[in-house]
Amino acid sequence: MSQPDIVDHIFAEFTQHGERLYMGEEVSQLKHALQAALLAEEAGAPDYLVVAALLHDYGHLLHDLDEDCAEQGVDDHHDELAAEALAAYFPADVVEPIRLHVASKRYLCAVDPGYLDDLSPASRLSLALQGGPLTDAEVAAFDALPHAADALQVRHWDDRAKTPGLETLTLEHYRPTLVACRRSPVGPRPSAD
Repeated sequence: MSQPDIVDHIFAEFTQHGERLYMGEEVSQLKHALQAALLAEEAGAPDYLVVAALLHDYGHLLHDLDEDCAEQGVDDHHDELAAEALAAYFPADVVEPIRLHVASKRYLCAVDPGYLDDLSPASRLSLALQGGPLTDAEVAAFDALPHAADALQVRHWDDRAKTPGLETLTLEHYRPTLVACRRSPVGPRPSAD
Protein backbone atom coordinates (compact mmCIF):
# COMPACT_ATOMS: atom_id res chain seq x y z
CA MET A 1 0.00 0.00 0.00
CA SER A 2 1.35 3.44 -0.84
CA GLN A 3 1.80 6.27 1.62
CA PRO A 4 -1.15 8.30 0.23
CA ASP A 5 -3.44 5.28 0.43
CA ILE A 6 -2.87 4.51 4.11
CA VAL A 7 -5.15 7.26 5.40
CA ASP A 8 -7.96 6.13 3.08
CA HIS A 9 -7.38 2.55 4.24
CA ILE A 10 -7.55 3.56 7.93
CA PHE A 11 -10.75 5.49 7.30
CA ALA A 12 -12.24 2.50 5.45
CA GLU A 13 -11.49 0.25 8.45
CA PHE A 14 -13.25 2.73 10.75
CA THR A 15 -16.19 2.92 8.35
CA GLN A 16 -16.47 -0.86 8.08
CA HIS A 17 -15.76 -1.83 11.71
CA GLY A 18 -15.93 1.33 13.79
CA GLU A 19 -19.50 0.86 14.96
CA ARG A 20 -18.56 -2.26 16.91
CA LEU A 21 -18.90 -1.72 20.61
CA TYR A 22 -15.67 -0.85 22.31
CA MET A 23 -14.97 -4.07 24.22
CA GLY A 24 -17.63 -3.97 26.92
CA GLU A 25 -17.99 -0.18 27.06
CA GLU A 26 -21.00 1.94 26.12
CA VAL A 27 -19.34 3.61 23.12
CA SER A 28 -18.35 2.32 19.70
CA GLN A 29 -14.77 1.83 18.55
CA LEU A 30 -15.08 4.95 16.38
CA LYS A 31 -16.54 7.11 19.15
CA HIS A 32 -13.81 5.91 21.52
CA ALA A 33 -11.11 6.82 18.99
CA LEU A 34 -12.64 10.24 18.29
CA GLN A 35 -13.01 10.99 22.00
CA ALA A 36 -9.38 10.07 22.67
CA ALA A 37 -8.19 12.28 19.81
CA LEU A 38 -10.38 15.14 21.02
CA LEU A 39 -8.92 14.84 24.53
CA ALA A 40 -5.42 14.95 23.03
CA GLU A 41 -6.30 18.06 21.00
CA GLU A 42 -7.88 19.77 24.00
CA ALA A 43 -4.69 19.06 25.98
CA GLY A 44 -2.65 20.84 23.30
CA ALA A 45 -0.80 17.64 22.37
CA PRO A 46 1.45 17.66 19.31
CA ASP A 47 -0.03 16.24 16.12
CA TYR A 48 1.81 12.93 16.43
CA LEU A 49 0.15 12.28 19.80
CA VAL A 50 -3.27 13.28 18.46
CA VAL A 51 -2.75 10.62 15.77
CA ALA A 52 -1.56 8.09 18.36
CA ALA A 53 -4.64 8.81 20.48
CA LEU A 54 -6.92 8.41 17.45
CA LEU A 55 -5.31 5.14 16.35
CA HIS A 56 -4.34 3.58 19.69
CA ASP A 57 -7.06 0.90 19.39
CA TYR A 58 -6.85 0.51 15.61
CA GLY A 59 -5.87 -3.12 16.16
CA HIS A 60 -9.40 -3.87 17.41
CA LEU A 61 -10.59 -3.14 13.87
CA LEU A 62 -8.09 -5.49 12.26
CA HIS A 63 -8.95 -8.84 13.80
CA ASP A 64 -12.05 -10.93 13.29
CA LEU A 65 -12.57 -11.92 16.92
CA ASP A 66 -15.93 -11.34 18.59
CA GLU A 67 -16.54 -8.04 20.39
CA ASP A 68 -16.71 -9.99 23.64
CA CYS A 69 -13.46 -11.90 23.10
CA ALA A 70 -12.10 -10.72 26.47
CA GLU A 71 -15.15 -12.22 28.17
CA GLN A 72 -14.25 -15.45 26.38
CA GLY A 73 -10.75 -15.28 27.89
CA VAL A 74 -8.99 -14.15 24.70
CA ASP A 75 -6.50 -11.26 24.53
CA ASP A 76 -6.70 -9.79 21.02
CA HIS A 77 -3.19 -8.20 21.21
CA HIS A 78 -4.65 -5.12 19.53
CA ASP A 79 -1.70 -2.97 20.58
CA GLU A 80 0.73 -5.14 18.60
CA LEU A 81 -1.67 -5.55 15.66
CA ALA A 82 -2.01 -1.79 15.32
CA ALA A 83 1.71 -1.12 15.69
CA GLU A 84 2.58 -3.75 13.09
CA ALA A 85 -0.01 -2.43 10.64
CA LEU A 86 1.06 1.20 11.03
CA ALA A 87 4.86 0.98 11.42
CA ALA A 88 5.59 1.17 7.69
CA TYR A 89 3.51 4.33 7.33
CA PHE A 90 4.02 6.37 10.50
CA PRO A 91 7.11 7.28 12.56
CA ALA A 92 7.96 5.79 15.94
CA ASP A 93 6.57 8.92 17.66
CA VAL A 94 3.12 7.75 16.52
CA VAL A 95 3.57 3.97 16.56
CA GLU A 96 5.38 3.38 19.85
CA PRO A 97 2.78 5.06 22.11
CA ILE A 98 0.20 2.85 20.36
CA ARG A 99 2.35 -0.24 20.91
CA LEU A 100 2.87 0.70 24.58
CA HIS A 101 -0.63 1.79 25.59
CA VAL A 102 -1.48 -1.65 27.04
CA ALA A 103 1.87 -1.80 28.87
CA SER A 104 1.04 1.69 30.16
CA LYS A 105 -2.12 0.37 31.80
CA ARG A 106 -0.13 -2.43 33.39
CA TYR A 107 2.50 0.12 34.48
CA LEU A 108 -0.03 2.48 36.05
CA CYS A 109 -1.66 -0.39 37.92
CA ALA A 110 1.76 -1.24 39.38
CA VAL A 111 2.79 2.29 40.42
CA ASP A 112 -0.57 3.88 41.35
CA PRO A 113 -2.87 1.80 43.56
CA GLY A 114 -5.78 4.19 42.90
CA TYR A 115 -5.47 3.73 39.15
CA LEU A 116 -6.66 0.12 39.29
CA ASP A 117 -9.67 1.17 41.38
CA ASP A 118 -10.71 3.63 38.66
CA LEU A 119 -10.55 1.19 35.76
CA SER A 120 -13.81 0.23 34.11
CA PRO A 121 -14.90 -3.41 34.49
CA ALA A 122 -13.97 -4.08 30.85
CA SER A 123 -10.47 -2.65 31.39
CA ARG A 124 -10.01 -4.76 34.52
CA LEU A 125 -10.99 -7.86 32.59
CA SER A 126 -8.56 -7.13 29.77
CA LEU A 127 -5.83 -6.27 32.31
CA ALA A 128 -5.96 -9.81 33.64
CA LEU A 129 -5.62 -11.21 30.11
CA GLN A 130 -2.76 -8.82 29.34
CA GLY A 131 -0.61 -10.00 32.25
CA GLY A 132 -1.79 -7.87 35.17
CA PRO A 133 0.29 -5.12 36.78
CA LEU A 134 3.95 -4.96 35.79
CA THR A 135 6.58 -6.36 38.14
CA ASP A 136 9.17 -4.04 39.68
CA ALA A 137 11.71 -5.07 37.04
CA GLU A 138 9.16 -4.46 34.26
CA VAL A 139 8.35 -1.03 35.72
CA ALA A 140 12.05 -0.09 35.61
CA ALA A 141 12.31 -1.33 32.02
CA PHE A 142 9.20 0.61 31.01
CA ASP A 143 10.56 3.80 32.61
CA ALA A 144 13.66 3.49 30.41
CA LEU A 145 11.72 3.32 27.12
CA PRO A 146 12.05 6.40 24.90
CA HIS A 147 8.29 6.69 24.28
CA ALA A 148 7.08 5.81 27.79
CA ALA A 149 5.89 9.30 28.73
CA ASP A 150 3.93 9.69 25.48
CA ALA A 151 2.40 6.23 25.92
CA LEU A 152 1.21 7.19 29.41
CA GLN A 153 -0.45 10.30 27.97
CA VAL A 154 -2.25 8.19 25.36
CA ARG A 155 -3.30 5.77 28.11
CA HIS A 156 -4.90 8.54 30.17
CA TRP A 157 -6.86 9.78 27.14
CA ASP A 158 -7.84 6.18 26.40
CA ASP A 159 -9.21 5.75 29.93
CA ARG A 160 -11.31 8.92 29.69
CA ALA A 161 -12.65 8.34 26.16
CA LYS A 162 -15.68 6.27 27.11
CA THR A 163 -18.48 8.81 27.49
CA PRO A 164 -21.76 7.85 25.79
CA GLY A 165 -23.25 10.66 23.73
CA LEU A 166 -20.22 12.98 23.92
CA GLU A 167 -20.03 15.28 20.89
CA THR A 168 -16.77 14.88 18.98
CA LEU A 169 -15.23 16.06 15.76
CA THR A 170 -15.60 13.84 12.70
CA LEU A 171 -13.03 11.36 11.50
CA GLU A 172 -12.54 13.54 8.43
CA HIS A 173 -11.37 16.38 10.71
CA TYR A 174 -8.23 14.32 11.43
CA ARG A 175 -7.31 13.59 7.79
CA PRO A 176 -4.84 16.51 7.46
CA THR A 177 -3.20 15.57 10.75
CA LEU A 178 -2.78 11.93 9.71
CA VAL A 179 -1.42 12.99 6.32
CA ALA A 180 1.05 15.39 7.96
CA CYS A 181 2.25 12.71 10.38
CA ARG A 182 2.85 9.97 7.83
CA ARG A 183 6.38 8.69 7.46
CA SER A 184 8.11 10.34 4.50
CA PRO A 185 8.41 7.87 1.65
CA VAL A 186 11.94 6.65 1.08
CA GLY A 187 13.07 7.64 -2.38
CA PRO A 188 15.96 6.30 -4.44
CA ARG A 189 19.40 6.93 -3.00
CA PRO A 190 21.71 9.15 -5.01
CA SER A 191 24.35 7.23 -6.93
CA ALA A 192 27.91 7.20 -5.62
CA ASP A 193 29.31 8.41 -8.98
